[in-house]
Amino acid sequence: MSAAPPLCLTVAGSDSGGGAGIQADLKTMMALGVHGMSVVTAVTAQNSLGVRGAWELPAEAVTAQYRAVVDDIGVRAVKTGMLSSAVLVETVAELLAGTPVPAVVDPVGVSKHGDALLAASALDAVRSELLPRATVATPNLDEVAQLTGVVVQSEDDMRRAADAVLGYGPRWALVKGGHLAAHRGEAVDLLTDGTREQWLRAPRHDNRHTHGTGCTLAAAIAAGLAKGLDVPQAVTAAKDYVTGAIAAGFALGGGIGPVDHGWQGR
Repeated sequence: MSAAPPLCLTVAGSDSGGGAGIQADLKTMMALGVHGMSVVTAVTAQNSLGVRGAWELPAEAVTAQYRAVVDDIGVRAVKTGMLSSAVLVETVAELLAGTPVPAVVDPVGVSKHGDALLAASALDAVRSELLPRATVATPNLDEVAQLTGVVVQSEDDMRRAADAVLGYGPRWALVKGGHLAAHRGEAVDLLTDGTREQWLRAPRHDNRHTHGTGCTLAAAIAAGLAKGLDVPQAVTAAKDYVTGAIAAGFALGGGIGPVDHGWQGR
């Protein structure tokens, strides 16, 4: 009988199209050799064209799923994604506070199609309750602006944005610069804990099928942490994985297709 792989938990919304959310997280975790477990926070009806509807689960359902997994099976790292209300943000932050393992917080604000996935009333809870629990916070530039008010147009702005995010309490901030117009040929991210700074650069692939990139990157970081990597190692490996997944992204439906989570085995 072989030993169980490292255990990793995602706390996020379901994407019926399979490209993002819980589905992307579990595919990523399997591809990277960890056992993925899930706490569903919301059910969305979405496809390649956008989100048609979203239904949040009650806080007690989220807590029951989390406790069922962690109390019996255990966990080595947790990743959070779509937490659409202040109640869910506060509930998950309290659960993380009682779980002494690394936590990757992806502060999901809008979908790839521009659909709002976080109520404005929840932003204060993300700042005051959730980000202080994060080992790594992984906002994109839109989410940085939403959380901190910093509008990023340059690498210097990314530094200011990272400092602003760190001000809310995460141990590390990964500011994702994939939308930065100043780097049309390069996808540039900044990882920092306020003392150490690491720039992660990768070619920007000319592929519109990028649904699920943020979820995939955060899940890959959590997988690395579950395997015992430190934060810079986990983030570097995750960046390499998501870059390959973007390059292999494929058409699905009539809109934006997903990244290919199984690209390494193709």
